[in-house]
Amino acid sequence: MQVRFWGTRGSIAKPGPDTVRYGGNTSCVQVTSPGGTMIIIDCGTGAHDLGQHILKNRLTGNEGSILISHTHWDHIQGIPFFAPLFVPGNAWTFYAPRGFGDTLRETLAGQMEFTYFPVTLDAFGAKVDYRDLVEQTFDLGDVRITTRFLNHPALTLSYKLECNGATMVYSCDHEPHSHELADGEGTIHGQDREHSEWFTGADLVIHDAQYTPAEYASKVGWGHSTPQYAVQMCREAGVRKLALTHYDPTRTDAQVDAILEELRAAAPANDRLEVIGAAEGMILEVTCEGKVPGAAPTAKAPAPKPLPTRIPVVRIVGQAPALNDPLHLGLIDEGLQILDEAEGEGGGGLTKTAVGLVVVKADSLAPDESILDAIERATSGLESVPPVIVVSDQTKPRELNLPKGADWLKRPFSREFARARMRTALLRNQFKWVPAPIPPDELQRLAALHALGLLDTPAEERFDRLTRVTAALFDVPIALVSLVDANRQWFKSCVGTDIKESSREVSFCAYAVAEREMLVIPDALRDDRFADNPVVSGPPYVRFYAGAPIFMSDGTCAGTLCVIDGRPRDFTDEDRDRLRDLAAIVQQELLSSSFAHAMA
Repeated sequence: MQVRFWGTRGSIAKPGPDTVRYGGNTSCVQVTSPGGTMIIIDCGTGAHDLGQHILKNRLTGNEGSILISHTHWDHIQGIPFFAPLFVPGNAWTFYAPRGFGDTLRETLAGQMEFTYFPVTLDAFGAKVDYRDLVEQTFDLGDVRITTRFLNHPALTLSYKLECNGATMVYSCDHEPHSHELADGEGTIHGQDREHSEWFTGADLVIHDAQYTPAEYASKVGWGHSTPQYAVQMCREAGVRKLALTHYDPTRTDAQVDAILEELRAAAPANDRLEVIGAAEGMILEVTCEGKVPGAAPTAKAPAPKPLPTRIPVVRIVGQAPALNDPLHLGLIDEGLQILDEAEGEGGGGLTKTAVGLVVVKADSLAPDESILDAIERATSGLESVPPVIVVSDQTKPRELNLPKGADWLKRPFSREFARARMRTALLRNQFKWVPAPIPPDELQRLAALHALGLLDTPAEERFDRLTRVTAALFDVPIALVSLVDANRQWFKSCVGTDIKESSREVSFCAYAVAEREMLVIPDALRDDRFADNPVVSGPPYVRFYAGAPIFMSDGTCAGTLCVIDGRPRDFTDEDRDRLRDLAAIVQQELLSSSFAHAMA
């Protein structure tokens, strides 16, 4: 891959006589693959010159992908000045992390509102798409992209690009998890260890290096690294080349030279790591020299958009934060529901299944309760263990082994930093369980369902006979006639289970009712609506589901005839037709019940 730097400055553009060599434009990197795939990482002010360069070579027919690490101004201010976006016949796709609020398009449009800028996104002449990202892997042409969240006051992604065996990683903006590592010395552990491991096998790492160790002491929580930290992370991971970037606006060319000289002088003998300073106009060829090239990507999987989810519930362990506590303010800013100790189990009508994040306030625990005990208490009995953040005035003890993926948030921090850490934890452990929506005719539907007179009645052979035939025909262990009530699904007939009802919240059938059509899930673990559903992650361990809707005389949907298996399987068009036919017979029995109940 060819890598070209168009912007290397951090925070704000700083052109001038003291930044001529390394550059004054903010972050923008162009990557071109051997197959011609064009990828732009970040769109700071350096994007202006890049856009002019692209149009100089070809006015129309340009296609590319723009990977935004995060939406702070210094990484997106070049978008309104990236000329290829305004030319018809070009096609560009933006990729960026998204939280629980505005869409990516809405976020990028903010800086181009009339109050701030004379041109809006609607003025783009090119075809422009927007894709939201979490931690995932996808392909862009012949380049495989993998993402990982970084430690920054805004939700921020690092991008790993792999092509023909060569690997480069872009990591701006990022702050050490352990502040003591800012000088590049000390034992790497916890999430800093995970950050270093992220670089393993990289031929080139482009890393934030905004502050010196002396400057960092007064910039804790601002979300940036030191050159020494970047070197330590890359050296530990066996990286071949490190390009420092995101220079502080006050950093002169001479000072960058001095930093590089200091790093090289401190390097151990026979050091494999080459450290350079990224400079505007610099071109690097990233190859897999000395490595065996890997296979080219075979699956051309587009980056999926995260499905809408419920507003996550955050359980607070320890004393509830004060109203002016940055932790509390971050929770409110992010729009999260709070369940504190005073509310107890099910406080505010919230169930255990709703907890998406546990926050342990280490400094307000009872004297005889350890942090690990508090985590165990908070997560005990949950169907799936949510991510954990420990908030403390102290540095995390190195001997304390937290659950994998747990975060340690040391005070002081800002409300923005707390918000970003909570959003990162929630998205990194994205809760793949989305209860079905409520149908628009719900009140009418429930009235008709109750009028049937079937709910909570004894088993009947006329229905049981049909579920037995259905289970045998499709060779599945479970077949059900499910009626979806207001807060539950109740089984008029069931083969293969003794359960008579379950929460509507976990119901697959509720989707068929809402959509009024057959629902087929070949493998629930591969479906983001169901992967973390308690009946998938726990008993009866549903993997396959197919349900045909059953309608009532007024046209509303009562429930389904469904089949369930503990292993994934295909369901052919012929299978679908057969299930519909059987559901039609169940529907006839249902309507006869309605008639009999009305005559009684």
